[in-house]
Amino acid sequence: MSEPGERFLAAVVQLQCTSDAAANWAQARELVARAAGRGARLVATPENTNFLGPHDEKVRSAEPLDGATTGRFAELAREHGIHLLLGSFNERSSDPTRCHNTSVLFGPNGERLAVYRKIHLFDVDVPPDVFFRESETVLPGSQAVVVGIPLGRLGLTICYDLRFPELYRRLVAEGAEILTVPSAFTLTTGKDHWEPLIRARAIENQCYVLAPGQWGRHDDGGLRQSWGHSMIVDPWGHVLGRAADGPGLAVAEIDMGRLKEVRRRLPSLEHRRM
Repeated sequence: MSEPGERFLAAVVQLQCTSDAAANWAQARELVARAAGRGARLVATPENTNFLGPHDEKVRSAEPLDGATTGRFAELAREHGIHLLLGSFNERSSDPTRCHNTSVLFGPNGERLAVYRKIHLFDVDVPPDVFFRESETVLPGSQAVVVGIPLGRLGLTICYDLRFPELYRRLVAEGAEILTVPSAFTLTTGKDHWEPLIRARAIENQCYVLAPGQWGRHDDGGLRQSWGHSMIVDPWGHVLGRAADGPGLAVAEIDMGRLKEVRRRLPSLEHRRM
């Protein structure tokens, strides 16, 4: 049984972002407000929430950690009294030719609680339409991040990180109970790999997973189309909520009592030998 306060609603926001930063912000603001209106206390937006356009422009328009984009999302968290994860934005780095791909968690008072810079970069060649070198414009991070909030302990990751289970093991070893995976998974890879990978990370780590994604076409100079299918998955691997095609939401109950019960009845995390 869950104790009082162990259950709450969480929401993942699905966006279709482009190089139009003002339109991206308006779309995100509306959907975050809708999620809060439905009672969500923890809301997460996708990777590239503020900009998903030409990659050179992404670097040129990169902002400091205390810039306009984070200021807007801090105020949005404060306005609705929620924990709000800005899935990622283009943060200015020490390298003028590359930016960081950075997630930021804000508290109900607008305070910045955690910052995670994407570690694993998407350098792939998957015919017919995915030829991408994220490392040409993004400087990788190096620190795994787990943050405790009153709702639980969150482990922060971004998109391509999903394919590296050792990162998630480390997050769980550091106490993570809820894993966040804001993404812009391509249609080519997403249709086959997105849900199996999300559910695998939930099952093997006995965690809730919040996976907000980008959907549809973007004006990033290529054939880029994102898979969407944003979802919330429980520690048994059940999909609790899934967004339909197009910008929208998935909302589901997070029950920390259930997480504890799953870990107690099937204590696989305690049985690891390596």
